[in-house]
Amino acid sequence: MKILVLYDYPASPGGLATQGDLLYKGLLHHGVDAYAVNFQSAQEKEWYYRWFQPDAVVGIGYWGHSQHLILHPQRFGVRPVPWLVADGYVANYREVLESLPLILTTSEWVKQVYVRDGIRNENMVVLPVGCDTDSFCPRSQDERKVAVVREALGIEPDEIMILTVGGDAASKGAQEVMQGLSLLGPNTAKWKYVCKVWPQGRTEQQNLHDLQLATQLGIESRVVYTTNVVSRNFMPYLLAACDIYAAPSRLEGFGMPQVEAGACGKPVIGIKAMAMLETLVHGETAFLAGVAQENRIGEALLGQESGFEDKRRVVFEDFRIADYRASVYDIADHLRTLMADAELRRRMGEAGRARAVERYDYRVVARQLIDTLSSKLGIS
Repeated sequence: MKILVLYDYPASPGGLATQGDLLYKGLLHHGVDAYAVNFQSAQEKEWYYRWFQPDAVVGIGYWGHSQHLILHPQRFGVRPVPWLVADGYVANYREVLESLPLILTTSEWVKQVYVRDGIRNENMVVLPVGCDTDSFCPRSQDERKVAVVREALGIEPDEIMILTVGGDAASKGAQEVMQGLSLLGPNTAKWKYVCKVWPQGRTEQQNLHDLQLATQLGIESRVVYTTNVVSRNFMPYLLAACDIYAAPSRLEGFGMPQVEAGACGKPVIGIKAMAMLETLVHGETAFLAGVAQENRIGEALLGQESGFEDKRRVVFEDFRIADYRASVYDIADHLRTLMADAELRRRMGEAGRARAVERYDYRVVARQLIDTLSSKLGIS
């Protein structure tokens, strides 16, 4: 079996890049003849097509990347197998996707988004995102590398550290978490809320809005935003430093940081919607807040990145759910419960760890891909 993996290679710390990198490493672990290449590098991809002659090209992205993940390999007679996330709707490339014998999706929820928008159900197989459970593992907060993270963030030993990680914090539900924290009152345990976001132009304004909200809620002294560039090597220690991982995301096709937090033995607060209904178990590995709001759209303005001319207005036949908002009252209740019970945090963390190792370890996921390619496409 010869597999070419297309993703943001060499891997940045982002979710899609990590998804691809762990799949590539998992394939190598199982002895598959595999190479990785940047999904946008047309010349290098062609080079691999010609001399490596892969049995399949597995590409990580969403429907808007079809020109890189599907159309480009097809031009050279190479079989594409896209591994897709969702952004709430499919607006283009339906004919291209419909023609494929195999599409991988990161969750059943993502699969149903594509089915709803016209892609055949029988062509799609769910392949969850892998987690490096060797790196993301339980660590004592007394371990020096972990303790230094808390010290650098200004977390006192007797404070509960709540953490959210994302490209921006708001999309991961940070504003809802802040509103929930503001409802806790003075009699709860001491806490600080840390948001780790990636330094990008698009997030600078969002960070300001988030911090303004913290000020309006009167909790600004307890909210810490960190926007430094970090590598994946640092992330396990950041997760180990927290006591509760809170990410009731507004749109989530899998929830990699939530699974990584579970692998680190941390209880998670999520939302009772989307892929978190699959990756997290309410009351066992996580508490899932109810959905307070569904935001729907009837049209979208798209461009070349999605296979259209610039500023193409796409009108949907039916309204699409663009994203969700979690109940701030549920978040407050779940935070209050977890903050008051260290033993409960430990038990839920252990359950999250066991689930991550069993279902989401990157070697387990790579084995699933190998079996799927064999059974669905006859590749051996």
